[in-house]
Amino acid sequence: MKEQSTTIDVPESSSVVKGKAPLIATHRKEKAGYKKGVAIFDFILRIGAVTAASAAAAAMGTSDETLPFFTQFFQFQASYDDLPTFQFFVIAMGIVAGYLVLSLPFSIVSIVRPHAVGPRLLLLILDTVALTLTTAAGAAAAAIVYLAHNGNSNTNWLAICQQFGDFCQKVSGAVVASFVTVVLFVLLVVMSAVALRGR
Repeated sequence: MKEQSTTIDVPESSSVVKGKAPLIATHRKEKAGYKKGVAIFDFILRIGAVTAASAAAAAMGTSDETLPFFTQFFQFQASYDDLPTFQFFVIAMGIVAGYLVLSLPFSIVSIVRPHAVGPRLLLLILDTVALTLTTAAGAAAAAIVYLAHNGNSNTNWLAICQQFGDFCQKVSGAVVASFVTVVLFVLLVVMSAVALRGR
């Protein structure tokens, strides 16, 4: 009696499975490349924001002008520390610039490990806080700069920029630099959110 074989011939379907694996690997590589590009752009924006925030704090902190009248005992002087709003501006922009410097290593980690969620999420939260602080400082200083340029007849606030031209030029430049920092922070927050959502 002849033994019958119990083996069953199964047609090869490994070509379908083999075709999917490279596609998944390619997709992951493309995603990693995209995230790495976003992280590099994030680092560049942070360096720009450090420069803008530092420039704003330095310009406001060095804004000082004295008008030469008659004698050295009778002079008119304008300085940033005469107004609490400008003092707040200098402190806030100094804090923001310091934070941006400290955030650079976390941005580098995001470049090296593009799929890491922790550093990106931490930067998103802290960037949002820094954006709020920068906006508050810039808006408050902008209101005072507007009054310095135009005055307010209802409250007898005189426009001082005709006399203190250098002082007004510096504080105006500081406010512009702060709003540049705000725009860069908005871009950083949006990029971090997109990178986290793309995960």
